Amino acid sequence: MAPHHLPFYLAPGSGTDTLMVGMGIFLIGTVLWVGTLYWKLHSLPERMAHKSQKLQFEFVAVLGLISLFTHMHIFWIAGLLLALIDLPDFGTPLRSIAGSVEKIADATPATDAEAMRTEAAIAPPPAEMPGSANEKEHSHA
Repeated sequence: MAPHHLPFYLAPGSGTDTLMVGMGIFLIGTVLWVGTLYWKLHSLPERMAHKSQKLQFEFVAVLGLISLFTHMHIFWIAGLLLALIDLPDFGTPLRSIAGSVEKIADATPATDAEAMRTEAAIAPPPAEMPGSANEKEHSHA
């Protein structure tokens, strides 16, 4: 039997160790809190790039996964820098230009030159016969 003047954190011979139970609960809580903080920090570039273009978001997500599985922090830093930079959107204006050009091409009437090309393609060229008038004029015999 332990004497009565021992501190409370020493377990009695027949009781539970209160300090160990308290530290176990504290350790589990701390590990869960630090794990949550780590996951939030690790997903920071993806959350930042989520409002950007799809290709940029996917690239940042792949860099985050690579850094997670390889434990090479340079990929996470590259993903963070890529998420911070706004890449210009070249696709939307080019698609708009292409759509406008298609509308213009469909809306324009055929010009005279195009009509002549179409008629020339339909009608075969006149065949020149041997011994025609042109040959007789040029012959000196």
